[in-house]
Amino acid sequence: MESYESLLATIVPSGGETRDVFDPATGELIGKAPVQDVADLEAAIDRAEAAQVSWAALGDDERIAYLHKAADAIEASSEALAELLSREQGKPLNGPNARFEVGGCVAWTRTAADTPLPVEVIIDDESGYAEMHYRPLGVVGAISPWNWPMMISIWQIAPSLRMGNTVVIKPAETTTLSVLALVTVMNQVLPEGVLNIVTGPGRTVGDALTRSPKISKIMFTGSTPVGKRIIEASANNVTRLTLELGGNDAGIVLPDVDPAAIAEGLFWGAFINTGQTCAALKRLYVHDSVYDQVVEELAKFAANVPMGVGLEEQNVLGPLQNRAQYELVDRLVESAKASGARVVLGGDPDHDAVGNFYPTTLVADIDPHNDLVVEEQFGPALPIIRYADLDEVVKLANELEFGLGASVWSNDREQAKQIAARLQAGTVWINSHGGLHPMVPFGGAKQSGYGREFGVEGLKAVAEPQVVSG
Repeated sequence: MESYESLLATIVPSGGETRDVFDPATGELIGKAPVQDVADLEAAIDRAEAAQVSWAALGDDERIAYLHKAADAIEASSEALAELLSREQGKPLNGPNARFEVGGCVAWTRTAADTPLPVEVIIDDESGYAEMHYRPLGVVGAISPWNWPMMISIWQIAPSLRMGNTVVIKPAETTTLSVLALVTVMNQVLPEGVLNIVTGPGRTVGDALTRSPKISKIMFTGSTPVGKRIIEASANNVTRLTLELGGNDAGIVLPDVDPAAIAEGLFWGAFINTGQTCAALKRLYVHDSVYDQVVEELAKFAANVPMGVGLEEQNVLGPLQNRAQYELVDRLVESAKASGARVVLGGDPDHDAVGNFYPTTLVADIDPHNDLVVEEQFGPALPIIRYADLDEVVKLANELEFGLGASVWSNDREQAKQIAARLQAGTVWINSHGGLHPMVPFGGAKQSGYGREFGVEGLKAVAEPQVVSG
């Protein structure tokens, strides 16, 4: 089994500009990441373009075999990858965190390989014959975020490769080493030039990637403002886009629930990855008749979930990945306090402590239009809003520009499904929040983006549909 130290030693080439990388939990220097430029990007695109024809020509079966080899390679290096991820991103090894994320990389790669996508016969009768094929697009440009850097990279890489495209990926600047390591491991078994990585700043390298006429498709996961800039930058080339953008997911708790029974599900819906998840539960609307009990049971559960340095096996919550995110969460919680909202748990960070640790925070009795509710805070703070009227709470849930996910919590599944149909979100979960399956399409509504990933729809999204008729 590969060690963390040996993996780290292989991912940064000698020479060239680098920057220091620090552990967000301890402040320790963990390594140096390369800083590349537009010339490096153009060279990577050229490599990908040169490799694409032969990669596509291999055929589906051989590409599937390569993806399984890549999944096996990730699995063989899983502990080293998880340790590096924990040190750079901050998430603990255990719980739904670093080991979980690396396991997700394996699972999503294998699913992308094994999902069947046969030729579709559209018509076959006296009027004629037509069938639908899905051809490679060319070179896919992938831009991955810092919250789930390895797994979201795989969501972009694996289906693209399966469909005969080659890939140039640019990781987030704050989690460069994690994605470099993942790509290095996969490239142990993939043909040269098929999967390429460039580690430059978004304002130069990322912008050039989105503007390149040699890029056939851009896949981006990140904020809505950056997504809008990508749309503008790519417009001149009519580049295909899949954009999974910001989320400020609502959860609606109906009066028929058992507060103690749903507390754990509510907690992990909101606080998975210390709240740093686009499709996390970020604003919770609870019916007045069960409001106090839900708040009490959620606080009771949350108070016993350990937060700390990710390499310590007992911890399942970690620091915020970067100081800017810490300061944003702190500002929004302070705004809620100033408005008269009640802090039930947390809200009292030690600003002088080492690491970007912000305590698990529950804020009750808050105005539904407070900044903590309407802004995407992307951290371990959950505002809990009291409601009495179902129509009014559906209106509140829908009034923001975001529409990534939502959830309904009820013992009456049929009523929950009726409410789900009224919510403007790409996914609505019932009695859970944020769970993803590699065969179930995922993506946003409204300004949370467009396009779908995963399963058959995800494969089609990285291919060019072509009708053969006659």
